[in-house]
Amino acid sequence: MLALTELGQRLRQERESKGLSLEDLQKLTKIQKRYLLGIEEGNYEVMPGKFYVRAFIKQYCEAIGLDTDAIFEEYKSDIPSTQTEDMPQQLSRVRSRKEIPQHTKGVSKAYDYLPTVLVVAGVVVVGIIIWVIAQNIVSDKNKEQANQEAPNSEVQQSNTQEETNETTAKNDNSNSEDEQSAADKKEQEKEKAEKEKAEKEKAEKEKKDSGKQEYKEVQKTGRSATYALSGTDAFNLEVTSTQADTWLDVKNGKGNAFFSSILKKGETKEFDLTKETEARVNIGYSPGVELKVNGKAVDLPFDSSKQVRQVVTIQYQPAEAQ
Repeated sequence: MLALTELGQRLRQERESKGLSLEDLQKLTKIQKRYLLGIEEGNYEVMPGKFYVRAFIKQYCEAIGLDTDAIFEEYKSDIPSTQTEDMPQQLSRVRSRKEIPQHTKGVSKAYDYLPTVLVVAGVVVVGIIIWVIAQNIVSDKNKEQANQEAPNSEVQQSNTQEETNETTAKNDNSNSEDEQSAADKKEQEKEKAEKEKAEKEKAEKEKKDSGKQEYKEVQKTGRSATYALSGTDAFNLEVTSTQADTWLDVKNGKGNAFFSSILKKGETKEFDLTKETEARVNIGYSPGVELKVNGKAVDLPFDSSKQVRQVVTIQYQPAEAQ
């Protein structure tokens, strides 16, 4: 195993501190595991080219939440600069007619007859298939005729007995099934009523809060933005990833983490931050990530196609404190 560079040690420590394996990182960045390992070990020879070294290191940093520009500046001695690389000479696979050994001429003539042989073989195979199908048709017709001529009284008697048994079983079970069905129906109606009541209360609360809730931008710089949430007595945050797995880190103003792990594709995490005055949301891969504050969708501060990693800070002031 190669000795780790200072950059490799820094990246590996940051990855392991977030509980990510190389397999997890491979899913996030779509970079093969052997290239990620090569970055950590400083073994850039395994890369397709020097350009890919810098590109892969950039994606690695963004996936684990590091500032790419700062990393490139701090460890520029460990990272190769991109230069035009010499293209490998193309090896010709064309051989002149004179270079072809004479003993292969006989084989070449044999190949000239190959299409004719294949056509003849195909005709023979088709003929055999047609003959087999014809024999099966004749056999099926004979069996069908024999079955029609045979008496079917035994079959009719068996069917009658089966129908009688089924009728008896249905009569025996009808009472118990009716009782169970009535109980199940009553329970389902109760659950439905409770669910509708809860949904109605939630909708009324969200409607009441949305009428006075205010969510406005305070500051925006680099990949970070700050918003102020006011006019509401609740601070509930929902984060959903719809396109791919992403690294998600949610902390309060004191640095205490509520969640710091991979958010799977299609997964939603909910956080009740009503008792907090500030929340910091660090998104490692923002395309397809949706944010909701108190049930209301809010936009990410930056275009996710241009700014993959985004940090959103929400400052909360309850309505009763205003």
